[in-house]
Amino acid sequence: MNAASSLPQAFVDALHALLGPGGVVTAPDERWTYGYDNSRRHALPDLVVRPADHDQVREVVRLCNEYRVALFARGYGTATTGAAVPLGGGVVLSLERMNRILRIDPANRLMVVEPGVTNQAVQEAAAAAGFFWPPDPTSAAVCSIGGNLACNAAGPRAVKYGTPRENVLGLRAVSGGGVELRAGVHTTKGVVGYDLTRLLIGSEGTLAIITEATLKLTPLPQARRTLQAIYRDMRSAAEAISRIMAQPVVPCALEFMDAKAIEMIRGYAGDVLPAHAASLLMIEVDGPGSCLDEAAQALIAAAGGAGCIEVIEARTAEEVAALWKTRKALSPALRTVAPKKINEDVVVPVSRMPELIEGLDGLAQRHRITIVNFGHAGNGNIHVNLLANPDDPEEMERARQCLSEVFDLVLRLDGTLSGEHGIGVEKRDFVGREIDPATLGLMHAIKAQFDPLGILNPGKKLPPV
Repeated sequence: MNAASSLPQAFVDALHALLGPGGVVTAPDERWTYGYDNSRRHALPDLVVRPADHDQVREVVRLCNEYRVALFARGYGTATTGAAVPLGGGVVLSLERMNRILRIDPANRLMVVEPGVTNQAVQEAAAAAGFFWPPDPTSAAVCSIGGNLACNAAGPRAVKYGTPRENVLGLRAVSGGGVELRAGVHTTKGVVGYDLTRLLIGSEGTLAIITEATLKLTPLPQARRTLQAIYRDMRSAAEAISRIMAQPVVPCALEFMDAKAIEMIRGYAGDVLPAHAASLLMIEVDGPGSCLDEAAQALIAAAGGAGCIEVIEARTAEEVAALWKTRKALSPALRTVAPKKINEDVVVPVSRMPELIEGLDGLAQRHRITIVNFGHAGNGNIHVNLLANPDDPEEMERARQCLSEVFDLVLRLDGTLSGEHGIGVEKRDFVGREIDPATLGLMHAIKAQFDPLGILNPGKKLPPV
């Protein structure tokens, strides 16, 4: 059978009887592929289970409680914090087979889905009915809705349309104690009881396993305008972000890249930007076609000003693709130059963006670490990439000290340590810098209420008591 000997045979036999053919993965080479996420961490699970529906999830959780076996829920492994890695061994519960869209209800602007369906599949099904689901991580083609909800992963459109917490009406789930629960509503208003929906979203599988989600859909916009603004320095771009976000017209995307990011793009995609460009904003606005010209002009005026080299407006599909080519070149450039970079996502109030960017530049110089910054500037969510060589212990030590000071800087600016990547194990030991002991104590009590034996994703999200 090749199941790890550390698991009781009666437990393994019960899982086989419950899940049937294909429901339990025992071979070591097959289990290996379920032991990673998009961090550099990996741990071999003792067993992998692949339930097909809510009832099977419930029974798996109850069996894990009975035999005191750690259980790690998993989507498609695109997260970057080690949240899905089965540290210490145990059972990985893969939701890949629960990938159905159960219902689309255009009249009430909602869709009911299982957690294993991809974000892209949801977008395609919604678009066929004239809608979209606002959260749009860059990994949409390969990330699952369950993973999006586990980390509250949003993407560029969050600046206007919000995160999963604002775009999920209700959930069906199984708690760590094996209790079935339904949270939320099928309406856009509802205040009966406590808001367990928003509690479970972002909890990284430490409280319950989500088996069904009711998503709030938004009508597709009639039209969209795309702008690219180029600046001589980072402060000019950061100040423009504050001006843009103070406008009555909220952009549906406002992306930022700093000088180091632009330098990498030049090395990867050639001379696509002026030689003196030191920062860049990608701006999109959507809405009714009849008023979009006026909205675009207001954003162009806000984006201009001191330090602005030029603002380019795209109108045709070809022009839009040409402008976004710059931004899309960044990820492959980073993978080529620094495949093992330290990638963090932090958030500060938009008005503190200039201080954040200048502070990061100072830390990069002091610690002699290259830092590349880009991200969702409209809500202050910046991806801070430290390019350090993991094979150089001295450089990695400087990078770790630099990262610690990055987090201190963010907190001094009234920010938060994660916007959408989550905490997992990578940031767990820094959580105490942001959350006071009394509040952490309440969070541990909530964890114990949902998961009395502590079997769900142990060692993640919260620092030890």
